[in-house]
Amino acid sequence: MKPLNVSSVTEFRLLGFQNLLEWQTLLFAIFLFIYFLTVTGNVVIITVVSQDQRLRLPMYIFLKHLSFLEICYTFTIVPLLLANLFSNGQVISFSTCMTQLYFFVFFGATECFLLAMMAYDRYLAIYSPLHYSSLMSPEICTKLVAISWLTGVGTGLLPSLMISKLDFCGPNQINHFFCDLPPLMQLSCSSVYITRMVIFILSIAVLCICFFLTLVSYVFIVSTILRIPSGSGRMKTFSTCGSHLAVVTIYYGTMISMYVRPNDHLSPEINKIISVFYTVVTPLLNPIIYSLRNQEFKEAVRKLMRKKCDIYGGKVEGSFFIR
Repeated sequence: MKPLNVSSVTEFRLLGFQNLLEWQTLLFAIFLFIYFLTVTGNVVIITVVSQDQRLRLPMYIFLKHLSFLEICYTFTIVPLLLANLFSNGQVISFSTCMTQLYFFVFFGATECFLLAMMAYDRYLAIYSPLHYSSLMSPEICTKLVAISWLTGVGTGLLPSLMISKLDFCGPNQINHFFCDLPPLMQLSCSSVYITRMVIFILSIAVLCICFFLTLVSYVFIVSTILRIPSGSGRMKTFSTCGSHLAVVTIYYGTMISMYVRPNDHLSPEINKIISVFYTVVTPLLNPIIYSLRNQEFKEAVRKLMRKKCDIYGGKVEGSFFIR
């Protein structure tokens, strides 16, 4: 007979980094600064790509969506983290916790699919440059982006629904800085075996498969780069792809270590540090790696800045003559 729902918890208390009370102010300042840089950098990317006609290419369409995704992703986690640091512990309702969990999984899964698509796009551009425009047209790129978003929407539903159906009888203290899957399952007073197995299988399907496809794309990219006759051309392309691969590895590696392999033997503090990498660090690194190391994008930024300065200078000069 199925037991009655005995859930009595209506809110959770996020403990955050309460073991580092003397560092709360410094951590608040650091995370606030990183959040500001992340949002600013990604807004700049969206603005530049949207306004420069030369950047209406599949690579930059992917980049614009990745930037928008990173803004949404960090908005799901970081403001609550900052509030937690500011108040030394944040109380969050059950429904708000489940909402945050859904959007965290949704945006995280979408980023996995999008990064895999971007790696495939770079593989086509380097491996088959003559046929690239037909293999990756703006229409195909838009469809791939839509698939990434829609698949992310579906991926986020199952874990959040299964967690919301668990019984939580108390305690209600989550030893984390956001509503994450492992600490929530640890708090449940009902059996989490099926939930844990479903999330494990889903994590393998999303994280490991996307990471594998991304690595395969970069293996083909590297093999193509090795055939470039120019030594300087090889080094430049290696440098760019190496940076991309480093960020991708950090993101996938930390996510896999949290959701694919068992982490019950790790202390909650280690889990928090691992979580900081894929919720705070990589959203900052993505705009830096994918745009600021791109000469074409930097030229578009300079062009936009000159245009804005000319407009502002014209307005100032006009107001001067009016006076």
